[in-house]
Amino acid sequence: MTLRSITGTRGMAVAPHALASQSALEVLREGGNALEAMMAAAATITVVYPHMNSIGGDSFWLFHTPYSGPRGIDACGAAARAASTEWYAARGIAQAIPFRGGVAANTVAGTVGGWKLAHSIGRKWGGRMPLRRLLADAIHYAEHGIAVTASQSSATAAKHGELESQPGFRATFMPGGIPAMGSVFRQPRLAATLTRLASAGFDDFYRGRLAQAIARDLAAAGSPLAPDDLRRHRARFVMPLVLQHSLGAIYNLPPPTQGIASLLILGILDALEVGKAAPAGADYVHLAVEATKRAFAVRDHVVTDPAYMTVDVQELLAPAKIRQLARNVDRARAARWGAGRAPADTVWMGVIDGKGRAVSMIQSLYHEFGAGIVLEESGITWQNRGCSFALDPVALNCLRPGRKPFHTLNPALAVLRDGRTIAYGTMGGDGQPQTQAAVFTRIAHFGMDPQQAVSAPRWLLGRTWGQTSDSLKLESRFSTGVVADLARRGHEMEVLGEYDEAMGHAGAIVRHTNGVMEGGADPRSDGCVAAF
Repeated sequence: MTLRSITGTRGMAVAPHALASQSALEVLREGGNALEAMMAAAATITVVYPHMNSIGGDSFWLFHTPYSGPRGIDACGAAARAASTEWYAARGIAQAIPFRGGVAANTVAGTVGGWKLAHSIGRKWGGRMPLRRLLADAIHYAEHGIAVTASQSSATAAKHGELESQPGFRATFMPGGIPAMGSVFRQPRLAATLTRLASAGFDDFYRGRLAQAIARDLAAAGSPLAPDDLRRHRARFVMPLVLQHSLGAIYNLPPPTQGIASLLILGILDALEVGKAAPAGADYVHLAVEATKRAFAVRDHVVTDPAYMTVDVQELLAPAKIRQLARNVDRARAARWGAGRAPADTVWMGVIDGKGRAVSMIQSLYHEFGAGIVLEESGITWQNRGCSFALDPVALNCLRPGRKPFHTLNPALAVLRDGRTIAYGTMGGDGQPQTQAAVFTRIAHFGMDPQQAVSAPRWLLGRTWGQTSDSLKLESRFSTGVVADLARRGHEMEVLGEYDEAMGHAGAIVRHTNGVMEGGADPRSDGCVAAF
């Protein structure tokens, strides 16, 4: 059975959980703009997909209007001022920061700061919806409960051994054991926290009564974060990176995100004329994987907190540099591949309103359930993004007080020469740039509609959500001939399920020049496209 794209003309939203898409749609129906709709979706998704993201995590935003250029929001939290290699050494930690517990909760959560900036721009777009309205669905679902998804149930079952001893985890996520799919899950403390934010404003998270409660509970859990770290945090506007592609302009975010990798892959594929390959053939997958290896090598050599960088990553997107990378691709043989980045739990969502204003947003906890700690007073699950810092003082991403961590998060958006706008993205660590490449090339080069592009069989080199091996992974819907051909070229492979959640939760919205929108949601997720 072929899934078809959902269409609309007045507004559209896509998210990996249907309730988040519907929260956005209701705001659009009430006259809200794309940023207001995304805020509603962002709040709802923290409640209904709690293993994937939280207000205790980070987010990045990319938005564009037909009458102005693109802008981005960096809502990444920095490391605590007390967080240092010496701080960890004093606690007997010298090799690597643990993935779980208070010592992993070493960076400020930036998400709510991102909401604040997005809300300010939404006001400039004519938005008038109060915070209480934008957070209403999230508050309701937290207070009255949601049906547990298969994704949440399976993530809890897979990770409870390393999580149930963390402060607050068992009481919050396993009060009666591993929650069954379809059981009712309530978060009353989080409901009260969201209600507080709706009335006191988003600054309360960093500089108010809520901030004081957060700081107390982080300290009790053994985190190095202090009240001053919260007070110092500010989300900021950033200028997106842009790839001048043969089909148009493709945008993504600068460091500390891996947006440069996503754009390099598409640039290399463009230089290799990927559109001449068969859309389900071995040549297509091979070129995409080889482009990924070149892009990741650049990423791993240069990307860190921009305050510590000496390279202008926009210059790396110059046509001559991309052509040089493309020339190194062997069409007949796989290059050697080392270790990838760590897996990541994330949600991507997109909204386009009736005036053509587009938002691409990504929100994350890093690993499943983040650091695994749930703050006693507020019910907030805190991220473990800072466990990606190295304790080796010569490493590119070495821990320093106040430093931002490297981020796999990167929302994407394209404006094609034919007038179409595409908001697209996915969750999934190393898989994010690769799935973005698959979705974009299938829409822009091969003429697929968004649902076809998102649903089609996917590949992934390296690690993503729920995976620890660095092999090339293929969904089993690829033909045996494609698998055999790739093996002959030297790829080390694993074959996964037909629609495997390890491939991430992707989505895409295309707005045509006549105002018609088409959207596709990932059948690997619990999401949907909502439109009117």
